[in-house]
Amino acid sequence: MKRATIYSIAEVCGVSASTVSRAFSRPEVVNPEVRELIHAKARELGYRPNKAARELATGRTGMIGLLVHDVANPFFPPLVRAIQRAADEMEAAVMLVDADESSAREVGLIKQLKGQVDGLVIASPRSSSALQEAAEGLPAVVVNRRMRGFPSVVCDNTAALTEAGRHLEDLGHRKVALMCGPSASWAARQRAATVRAWAQGTRVTLVELGSFAATFEGGREAARALVGSGATAAFAFDDLMACGVLSGLAEAGVQVPGGCSVVGCDDVLLARAVTPQLTTVTAPVDRLGRAAVDALRRCIAGEQVRDVRMDGSLTLRGSTGRPA
Repeated sequence: MKRATIYSIAEVCGVSASTVSRAFSRPEVVNPEVRELIHAKARELGYRPNKAARELATGRTGMIGLLVHDVANPFFPPLVRAIQRAADEMEAAVMLVDADESSAREVGLIKQLKGQVDGLVIASPRSSSALQEAAEGLPAVVVNRRMRGFPSVVCDNTAALTEAGRHLEDLGHRKVALMCGPSASWAARQRAATVRAWAQGTRVTLVELGSFAATFEGGREAARALVGSGATAAFAFDDLMACGVLSGLAEAGVQVPGGCSVVGCDDVLLARAVTPQLTTVTAPVDRLGRAAVDALRRCIAGEQVRDVRMDGSLTLRGSTGRPA
């Protein structure tokens, strides 16, 4: 059996060989029905495009960059995997780089990536104006933050955090602590604003503590402040901080949830591995990663891309209960 070529596929589909070539190298410029026909026939005939030749013809590398603020944070590994899977489907490789919690390093890494990647997914960046300048001319999408000049893919936790607040109030909590995350974090500011908005007009007194680092040790530090606050429940910035809070409360002899209820955010694997399991806001990480890659693909193709917003959902577990 002869090896399938763009010419044999063109003959079967009744189109030109150049149309078949564009269906693989520049699919956005081919009529969707024609493109789907070409791809279907290519699969049927066992045709696979020459990736190296396609990249040479288009001037593209076949590589997308993924910049994360802190790869050690358990929120990021599932997001990295989701982005890799989505990139595989568009036959792109992913170059992962870690800013190691440094805004200056974020900017430097973006400058280094120029020319090596076709586009960039930036997850939870801390810097803003300098980052925009560094990424100028490079198609880029921001995940977990809204930032002027870039399409964004974010999880909106407003409804879920408000529901968590009502849950605590219904349980009988009347003094609740807000343990703020890093001041440079867009997500921390958004989550804090949501909790403040919920507390207004309720019977609950909100006590603000921190800011604290979004780390396990940051959570242990927050727990020490929480113990002296008089609060019977607390919102942690994220699950990693919340797990540190659980550890610090246990060390101080405070039972959870009887002595203090704890709510996290993100629903990372660690939230289900601790005892008691953590009540938290679940982020649709797989969908976020897929949406980020799709948005970046369209940016690379020169299309206008709108921001994408997805809702988080409240997951109730053992770390919240009635105050003793």
